[in-house]
Amino acid sequence: MPTPTQGEAFAKLAHHLDEAQSIAAQLSHLYGLQGTGIHDQALARGWLMIPEQIKSFKRRVITIAQGRMQ
Repeated sequence: MPTPTQGEAFAKLAHHLDEAQSIAAQLSHLYGLQGTGIHDQALARGWLMIPEQIKSFKRRVITIAQGRMQ
């Protein structure tokens, strides 16, 4: 079994973050479509915040991977 490289591990992490971002956006959309109450709409907005947080987190991960963390 070959030893993974740092680049391969980073690529896998970035892929999973992209997947999580996409799924959270999809959940927001589904809650928005299926929910009729105020609670469901609040959940939809909450799920919509998650992809933005993941995007910010991914930028931080890239900064670390590039060795620019201060």
